[in-house]
Amino acid sequence: MVDPRSSDLPREVEDYLSWLVAERGRSPNTVAAYRRDLTQYCAWLIDRQRSVASVRSLDIDAFVQQRRTTSAPSSVARQIAAVRNLHRFMVAEGLRTDDPTADLDGVKVPVGIPKPLSEDEVESLIAAVVGDDAIARRDRALLETLYATGARISEVCGLSSGDLDLEAGMVRLYGKGSKERLVPIGSCARRALDTWLTEGRESLVPARWARRGDAEAVFLDKRGRRLSRQAAWAVVVRHGERAGLKGHLSPHVLRHSCATHMLDHGADLRIVQEMLGHASISTTQVYTRVSQEKLFEQYRSAHPRASSSRGD
Repeated sequence: MVDPRSSDLPREVEDYLSWLVAERGRSPNTVAAYRRDLTQYCAWLIDRQRSVASVRSLDIDAFVQQRRTTSAPSSVARQIAAVRNLHRFMVAEGLRTDDPTADLDGVKVPVGIPKPLSEDEVESLIAAVVGDDAIARRDRALLETLYATGARISEVCGLSSGDLDLEAGMVRLYGKGSKERLVPIGSCARRALDTWLTEGRESLVPARWARRGDAEAVFLDKRGRRLSRQAAWAVVVRHGERAGLKGHLSPHVLRHSCATHMLDHGADLRIVQEMLGHASISTTQVYTRVSQEKLFEQYRSAHPRASSSRGD
């Protein structure tokens, strides 16, 4: 058996990871996360003198219990999913006759209610971008696009010029599993993007493109490369601090804010689901809790008989 703490994993695991790419169209980031989780799993099996072919249900239960003591519930849940899917694959491919994860209990991950920005805080965030130099124009367009579309930070960083149709007010996004969706983009974001593309981007274009695909990138860094996810995250945090939102703002908060504000203004839940690229409506429903809390708060403060101190 190959030690996964070296550069290689057992053949069954490598076959599974290759299948994720070839048959399921999983993104490189997703496959890399599965590889990390399964590498740790295989290393643990070696310490117990087991392999993915010989591991038993009791062994996997022990692995999960050990992981519970060292990792957050969300991390354990993700790793259980990787292990369970590996063994289901092995059964389907005839590499095992039984599935040792068949009776494995999942890990309950606490569902946190998103804390979106208020609409006034969004205005403050955009106003925190000062100046008309190329970087300011890029940052303003980036923030406006994130809030206007509810896109993931990786989706916005992956935008290329052919994905934008500013005249029609549409943007093409590529989500998880390279799934494509068209999302409308409002007038504020369209103006910010147009200003950046026509009056700012050219000054960041290098004499020679360093990487294939950078020439088509919508957002560039100071060196003329496609803006990375980490760099875009830093842009959001930096302007959030300037707007007095330190410790509260991230690209995902802007995604939350977009969805919550749309629901607050009467958007249909399934429209928001499609816009955000959620595979399941249950994922989108978490945003309705925020809107409901706002409704209840306003009801308690406005309805004359909502207070428990009033008598009938």
